[in-house]
Amino acid sequence: MSKRGGAVHVATTRRRYKDRVYETHLLRRTFRESGKVKHETLGNLSHLPADVIELIRRALQGEVFVSVEANFDCVRSLPHGHVAAVLGTLRRLGLDQVIASRPGPERDRVVALIVARILDAGSKLATGRTLDVETATTTLGEELSLGGVDEDALYAAMDWLLPRQAKIEDELARRHLDHTLILYDVTSSYFEGRKCPLAKRGHNRDGKKGKLQIVIGLLCNKDGCPVAVEVFDGNTGDPTTVAPQVEKIRQRFGLSRVVLVGDRGMITQARIRQDLKPVEGLSWITALRAPAIQALAQQGLVSLSLFDEHDLAEITSPDFPGERLVVCRNPLLAVERSRKRQELLAATEARLDQIVTATRRARQPLRTAAKIGQRVGKGINAYKVAKHFEVEITDTCFTYRRNEAKIRAEAALDGIYVVRTDVAAEELDTEQTVTAYKSLSAVERAFRTMKTVNLRIRPIYHRLEQRVRAHVFLCMLSYYVEWHMRQALAELLFTDTEPEAAPRESVVAPAQRSAAAAAKAATKQTDDGLPVHSFPCLLDHLGTIVRNWVRPSGKEVPPFTMVTQPNPLQRRAFDLLGVPVPK
Repeated sequence: MSKRGGAVHVATTRRRYKDRVYETHLLRRTFRESGKVKHETLGNLSHLPADVIELIRRALQGEVFVSVEANFDCVRSLPHGHVAAVLGTLRRLGLDQVIASRPGPERDRVVALIVARILDAGSKLATGRTLDVETATTTLGEELSLGGVDEDALYAAMDWLLPRQAKIEDELARRHLDHTLILYDVTSSYFEGRKCPLAKRGHNRDGKKGKLQIVIGLLCNKDGCPVAVEVFDGNTGDPTTVAPQVEKIRQRFGLSRVVLVGDRGMITQARIRQDLKPVEGLSWITALRAPAIQALAQQGLVSLSLFDEHDLAEITSPDFPGERLVVCRNPLLAVERSRKRQELLAATEARLDQIVTATRRARQPLRTAAKIGQRVGKGINAYKVAKHFEVEITDTCFTYRRNEAKIRAEAALDGIYVVRTDVAAEELDTEQTVTAYKSLSAVERAFRTMKTVNLRIRPIYHRLEQRVRAHVFLCMLSYYVEWHMRQALAELLFTDTEPEAAPRESVVAPAQRSAAAAAKAATKQTDDGLPVHSFPCLLDHLGTIVRNWVRPSGKEVPPFTMVTQPNPLQRRAFDLLGVPVPK
């Protein structure tokens, strides 16, 4: 019976003889004859070089080869390394599983929004174009197999995410709130437009006069890792945001013992009495406001004599029964406040001198007590130091002078702040209490990153309340990923990796850089000679790892991909992140 069909391939056999291994490479055809598989040897390739044998093997397997003289067309190139780093970190953290346990297009789009905000924060229209197959500017859309994506699909993903916020926050709290200390602070962010019901006029922190705003409250663990965020109306006072956080901590997170650390403008006497003291197992750490410190000074409880030997001292006061007060003095802060006060006084005097000149000019002098008083009110309140001036206004003249007694009384308390808590000394000693209060700087750092440095939560253009809430929640999740990346990449950033080794006289004194951090800042290099970057610059550098689509010129064959070889710095970054190097 004739032999029909058959596949040609290279068969390699090995045999051992007297401690030596002999390889034979045969060109064979496999076929069926009478229902049986048989092999026919067409030739012996063993005499050929190994690379030629491998070339024949791959050619018979269907690969297409082009001569080295042929030209190639680079069909497309997209930045890929930073996508691999951020998306890989998000998956290593299991955040995609926290968002939704099952894969789906909505989850992939939410993941894309989180990663895209870290890479290059922009509008949903701009983000959609960077993800779309035809207009992509990175490989993110391809990595998530998103296909065609537009802003409507991204808005739908935000609407899908918001109902899952509570469940996601509960899981993050379970992961990271393994300590009694919880940090809480608030900020505001301004709007472009006037249609959102959340947007109101309130205490402006962004320096954007005339803009509507929202208020944002952020809960973090003791290290500054975010776990929950909440959006309030723009005219919400800081203290009134505390009660919802207490309910969230106790009811949703189920924590029986908590120490809430908040700023002096938020954990007020009224909040302590109404929202904190009635809750069993809930303690707090905050600070006194200036009037309360002045009252303690008038009672003789706060004075410079407390700091003859140390820069902090613990006191008690009948005005704060059952509480511990830790009085701290930072000399550098005292110098800074004195300098700032003198600058503000001088700037205010310059404004007041203009008014004095206006009342004395020959042509059309400023007249009447009402008009002069109106001008004086604007000038003296411009820098919030009106309390330090005494003014006299008549219908024809205006004079002023500094109130030196008030200035001296305020200056006597420069650099002094008082930490207030009901936590027992057995649980947190004096220094630990001050350290806990100063940990609020981690939340302030989170706000700076979310609002200005990288994630750019503002300005807000959304009009629907649920979209605003989803937008803020997405920014928090992006910061969650970035926070972990910064921790892992600290060696390659201008971050002090050995803060505990830095010399420090006390917890009140400003933190100092360790010797290792100072050396890194001076040389701009790590110990092994790698360049040091800021986090955004390091991401940009990782983005120089590019995925290229290449095919031979004039050939109607599918392009193959080639990824830029990473350099030592890039390899080190991926090793630190625990993410595979792109291939």
